[in-house]
Amino acid sequence: MMRRLFWLAMGVTIGALVVRKMSKLAEKLTPSGMSNSIGSSLADLAESLRYFGSDVREAMAQREAELRENTGLDGRVGKVQ
Repeated sequence: MMRRLFWLAMGVTIGALVVRKMSKLAEKLTPSGMSNSIGSSLADLAESLRYFGSDVREAMAQREAELRENTGLDGRVGKVQ
């Protein structure tokens, strides 16, 4: 009797978990779920592009400062440091 109750409880638990997972999957596959997913992906992409652009501008400014210093365009031509 106890074994049957154990397996019944196990089956109910597994069944509930499967239903929850399938419900979440079905929600993702609806048009509104897909649009939310695409929208969040595009927002993540835009944020990554902003960070990339910021990093590029920072590296560009550093490189420009190095080039100005090495070519004497920084206004310190002939000056002793």
